[in-house]
Amino acid sequence: MTDYEVSRSAVLPGDIGRVHALLSDFHEWPAWSPWEELDPDMTRTYSGADSGVGARYAWSGNKRAGAGSMEITESSPDHVEVALAFLKPFKSQSTISFDLTTVADGTQLRWTHNGSVGGVMALMTKFYSMEKAIGPDMEKGLAKLATVAAGPNPIA
Repeated sequence: MTDYEVSRSAVLPGDIGRVHALLSDFHEWPAWSPWEELDPDMTRTYSGADSGVGARYAWSGNKRAGAGSMEITESSPDHVEVALAFLKPFKSQSTISFDLTTVADGTQLRWTHNGSVGGVMALMTKFYSMEKAIGPDMEKGLAKLATVAAGPNPIA
């Protein structure tokens, strides 16, 4: 097994409550998650709580999107934690953490992805790191999240 941690941060427009709402409700993720656009025909299933702890989301898509599930395991006004399980194209489990801080220009968000990969994926990370594999996607997601956070608040 090979452990990894990839982290990105940005200041997003909008107050901490708005940003938190976008993170703690999987129904909001299609608007900002960089991986949602990998397969326009992807199947999505929502279960458990509507948002916050216990909210669950599963997907199944093409080779690029793969299949897996997520569950929000922690949620407080300044933190959201998600358990991520991939089934395809390879099996893995990881943790996604979002840490939020109020700043003068909006909300500072630190997005961290921790996990372990084994087998072929562990070997591949010797040549192509998880930093290179998902770091640019996380940057794209932060940019999209900034746009969504700046827009009208559909939750209110």
